[in-house]
Formats: sequence, C-alpha cells, structure tokens
Amino acid sequence: MLDIQDLSISFHKQPVLQHISFHLDGHECIYIHGINGSGKSTLFKLICDIIKPTSGTITKKNDLQIGALIENPGFLENETLAYNLQFLASLKNQYDSSYIESLCQQFQLDLHSSMKLKNFSVGMRQKAGIIQAIMENQELILLDEPTRGLDQTSIHTFCQLINQLHDKGHTIVIAAHDYLPDIHYTHIYRLEEGQLFLDEMD
Repeated sequence: MLDIQDLSISFHKQPVLQHISFHLDGHECIYIHGINGSGKSTLFKLICDIIKPTSGTITKKNDLQIGALIENPGFLENETLAYNLQFLASLKNQYDSSYIESLCQQFQLDLHSSMKLKNFSVGMRQKAGIIQAIMENQELILLDEPTRGLDQTSIHTFCQLINQLHDKGHTIVIAAHDYLPDIHYTHIYRLEEGQLFLDEMD
C-alpha cells in the first residue's frame, strides 16, 4: 500500500526527518508519538504530496485513496458544515449522504445547521475535520492530533469509530501526543530527533 525508503527533509538547512523508512501492507492501525516539532505533521504532508522530500522515495499503490486531517482543518469559513462536506466529497464524486449524516450524529453535529464554519468552536471544527477524512471510504486515513479540543464523550466516540474502521479493513495512522488506550493499535512508533523507531507494545 505504502512504502517509504530513506526519506529525509530539511527546512532552511535544518534537518526535520532523517532517513525514514516505513512500510504499510494494509489493514494496520498505527500510533506515532513524538514531541512538538518532531516531524509528525511533516511526515503526513510528505505522504499526501503537499511537500516534497529532500531525498528518499515514497511509493504508493495505484489509485490509493487517502483521507487526512493535518494540523488545523481548513474549510470554507462562510459556508455551512453541509456545504463544506458536500463540496469536498463532490471533488471525487463520492458523497454518501446517509453515511455523512450518521457520522455527524455520532459526533453530535447538526449537518443541517445554518451556522457558518467561522462560528464553530475548536472541538466542532475538529469533529468536522475527522469526518471529512473518513467520509469517502478512504483506504488510508492519516489523523494528526485528532482529539484536539474534543471532550471525553467525543474522544470515546472517536476511539469506537477508529476501531470500527480498522475492523472493516481501513489502514489508519494516528500521530498524537495523547495515547488512546481504547484504540486497538497494531504498531506503535516514536519520532525522535528526526528518526522513526518501532516501540515495543505491552
């Protein structure tokens, strides 16, 4: 599904990631942890072709569908939640209204509200960001600090949803400070000093 070989990137001659190698066969649920500035968001941006590496290669299977929440989710601020989700899904003609409605209900968001995104709280925006990353049945889902701003009820909903998606065969990579023990991870990695290490699981 995804193969990263000897990947490095520097900004202003300062190395951020150094000689990263990482492989996903499919159907994994990965947790990557590391301090602020360790390169978690940068790794996701590289996988999504938002930025280019200084060296190394990223090989993805043909037509790999990736859903991603990276840093702060961006939306059309003067439009509603429904407009934003419909607009994003229409880019690939994959708008499943019943599934999106279900996701919004799980996260206690009103899909039919007239409220503009600019008036959403941090937690509401985060929920919308999670929904857009998974609403098109994407094979690979990348979630960067996904529980930022979420209350405990929403975190519980999020963990249940991730486990359900993994059980259905999706591959999920979560990069975050907070370890969520209710998620059934298959592997845990640590980003430290620009390098990626596989941690032992209890």
